[in-house]
Amino acid sequence: MDTNSKFLHTIANPRITTNGGLLHLDMQPTTSSSSDSAAEGTGDAKWASRLLRDCAAAMSDKDSAKIHHLLWMLNELASPYGDTDQKLAAYFLQALFCKATDSGRRCYKTLISVTERSHSFDSARKLILKFQEVSPWTTFGHVASNGATLEALEGEPSLHVIDISNTLCTQWPTLLEALATRTDDTPRLRLTVVAATAAAKSAMKEIAPRMEKFARLMGVPFELTVIAGLNRLGDLTKDDLAVREGEAVAVNCVGALRRVDVEERNRVIETIKSLNPKVVTIVEEEADFSSNREDFVKCFEECLRFHTVYFEMLEESFAPTSNEKLMLERECARSIVRVLACDDKVEDCDSERREKGRQWSERLREAGFTAAAHSDDVVDDVRALLKRYRAGWSLLLPGEDGIYLAWKEEPVVWASVWKPS
Repeated sequence: MDTNSKFLHTIANPRITTNGGLLHLDMQPTTSSSSDSAAEGTGDAKWASRLLRDCAAAMSDKDSAKIHHLLWMLNELASPYGDTDQKLAAYFLQALFCKATDSGRRCYKTLISVTERSHSFDSARKLILKFQEVSPWTTFGHVASNGATLEALEGEPSLHVIDISNTLCTQWPTLLEALATRTDDTPRLRLTVVAATAAAKSAMKEIAPRMEKFARLMGVPFELTVIAGLNRLGDLTKDDLAVREGEAVAVNCVGALRRVDVEERNRVIETIKSLNPKVVTIVEEEADFSSNREDFVKCFEECLRFHTVYFEMLEESFAPTSNEKLMLERECARSIVRVLACDDKVEDCDSERREKGRQWSERLREAGFTAAAHSDDVVDDVRALLKRYRAGWSLLLPGEDGIYLAWKEEPVVWASVWKPS
């Protein structure tokens, strides 16, 4: 038996059960001192990060005995209902076990299936609204993008906003209100929404009539088109977006580009440029799961860093028993499995290979875009937004390539404005 076979055989012994889509490993200690070691693990305020990093390193080295020992310790200490360390241990344990047993693809598809069966428009809407109520994680990008879009399209009579995002139109009511109060004639707005996931396609059936009704109330001439025939964003073409003569085009990409396969990102950006937009707004989470994907330990450390910040933010923002918090955490669990335990070619699944602002900036410049700074008015609007939330949030203005939302000085979301050169 070769080294890799021995490694898989040793790890595959635990009995596994599931609970709400989460793995539970019924493992036995490999040494008599394992229970003592597990108890020692709680002595460190950051015990989860330490044990998880040790386990990732052992997996990289294919050290079967150490892996089994550490997986057992993590399983004894982890809980999706505990404190932040216990939750991180629970969700990363699932990904590590899937990685060890080469079961990531099957686990990920199971988690997605469970989510889709329990998904409804009302539950998604309530989750989004509650998250926006307690955290600026998403509203930061909405305010920054809407402000830049309105300024770029000032005075244009016919607007076409192409929405390639995961926001389910939650950012557009404020844009419609702003258009309704313009001092010049109210422009005509055509909104094209690219719905490239099953959940988005289903939700848009509920959202479309509500958006049309709201536009009528605001007195804004409005037309909504939903592109729902795509299996993935990488298939998007210029013809799909059907830009009409005389329209001033704005492209809004919020949390969308990371869902495109890494190899197809430059082509999607080129497709956007071919529309000759007046402005392109891009918002992405500040993490790099792309450039280090061939180095498991480095990718693991970056994934752990990013999700530790996210989980700590959720812990301080929501009530301890919040169902919405648990739903957001389980959404992260799927992402962690996708990043750490699946290859990049999982059929019918979006990419989770996030890239940082500087990486997206390089791609955009290579495609012929130029960065445009957010105006002082937009920056003031973002600052006013952050004052509505608890202490800990701040705005970082590092340079011309965009602005950052930070949680306790750690950049977490990047917002930027681009125009064709």
